[in-house]
Amino acid sequence: MDKNVRKLRSKDINPCIEESDGSQKCLDANNYDKNMCSAYFLRYKNCRKYWHNIMVNRRQDGVKPDMPTAEERQEILAAIGGKPY
Repeated sequence: MDKNVRKLRSKDINPCIEESDGSQKCLDANNYDKNMCSAYFLRYKNCRKYWHNIMVNRRQDGVKPDMPTAEERQEILAAIGGKPY
């Protein structure tokens, strides 16, 4: 696998792999009719927005790494009672 593709598929780097895969599966199942998959696209967009805000806040607070690891993200989501998106 290409280095960039592996990076995007890394759970520590990309917090929205599940949402991305859902969008792609929906497109595949619906013959690439984007109108049928708008809920999946919205979920992915909200996921990216949520974790981007977390990353910005951590950067402002001087927390490294900017993006929480997969384990930290699970703890964050558990603390708020599940995915907010």
